[in-house]
Amino acid sequence: MIRSRIAPTPSGLLHLGNAVNCILTWLMVRRAGGTLLLRIDDADCLRTRPEYLEDIFRQLDWLGITWDEGPTGPDDFQRRFSQQLRLERYRAFLGELGRRGHLYPCACSRSEIRNLASDGIYPGFCRERVAAPVPGEAQRVRVPEGSIFRVEGQEVALCKAMGDFVLWRKEDLPAYQLVSLVDDLDDRITLVVRGQDLLVSTAAQLFLAGLHGDTRFAETTFVHHPLVAGEDGRKLSKSEDALSLSILREGGAFPAMVYQAVARQMGIDPIGVDTLEELLLRYCEIS
Repeated sequence: MIRSRIAPTPSGLLHLGNAVNCILTWLMVRRAGGTLLLRIDDADCLRTRPEYLEDIFRQLDWLGITWDEGPTGPDDFQRRFSQQLRLERYRAFLGELGRRGHLYPCACSRSEIRNLASDGIYPGFCRERVAAPVPGEAQRVRVPEGSIFRVEGQEVALCKAMGDFVLWRKEDLPAYQLVSLVDDLDDRITLVVRGQDLLVSTAAQLFLAGLHGDTRFAETTFVHHPLVAGEDGRKLSKSEDALSLSILREGGAFPAMVYQAVARQMGIDPIGVDTLEELLLRYCEIS
């Protein structure tokens, strides 16, 4: 049976791009009669805000998105589902990679990397270090030359796209790539729906799963959908102050407007797509 997840991050208000991803995932899972999980990525506690957590539940309710497993609200999430409750699990996964010799400590700051690497890819200054990390240092994974992954027909040269990437941050927090993979493995996810901008992240997580000796993740179905662009043609993101769903609602938007935007992106005639159920019916007709 298909198992998938929607995984918003409480570091900003949900925007139209987030809504499109949630709806696409919901459609694929409901069409297949699968199980949908709500996972909230709050591993980066430095950027998490209570108002953003509440906004996730508010906007999913407005959109009519339902899920089968996961928190029922902000309080339930904090008590039972927060990634902050799983830090030891993430440390254990990291420790296994470390025991196999795949990690090294890194003391380089972001500004140092920017100044010394014009492409922003970490050039491996600390790669030969073998000492244990000290407080305030990150841990990186060695990505060998020639690490190439094929994702949805596209080749990703991970060593060139990311270099040796961080798995544990200097703030003593797990990095996104590690958290996302571990949660997908533990949740037995079989379908991952992401934006095209996360193609490299998929390759990175396939790489990590291979290092850990887990073959299940390689059997996952990955779907990378086109991104929703703003009027300037750039992708919508929280970091770029994209128009949030809450602002759209204040301006008089209805959920049907979002459903119709998704329909257009999928090549479905948006006329008459006034409910999520109608969008699902149209989707089933073309797939």
